[in-house]
Amino acid sequence: QVQLVESGGGLVQAGASLRLSCAASERTLSNYGMAWFRQAPGKEREFVAAVDWSGGDAIYADSVKGRFTISRDNAKITVFLQMNSLKPEDTAVYYCTASTRYAGPRRWIREYDIWGQGSQVTVSS
Repeated sequence: QVQLVESGGGLVQAGASLRLSCAASERTLSNYGMAWFRQAPGKEREFVAAVDWSGGDAIYADSVKGRFTISRDNAKITVFLQMNSLKPEDTAVYYCTASTRYAGPRRWIREYDIWGQGSQVTVSS
């Protein structure tokens, strides 16, 4: 089964940018729809962004639309989340995930079945 490893999180000031990466262990990742979810302390894990198998179709949560960009490089079996204009409310653990059942971008958390360990993003005010 594919394993996912996130990196690139950190502590930044409001208005700054971060770029998260998600590296896969197997080439089969290139056939899956993938997404980023995030979970703040005491909150439910929520959808952030998703991209289809080719990287040509992406969807976003309203809260990050216009600020975040999801992309993928299938040659390197890596998915990225570029986060600009970060706000304190973006503070959360960010998780990379893949769906073995869907090639397109999806919003529902139960449609994903492979998860990374998460990467902490903290935005100070």
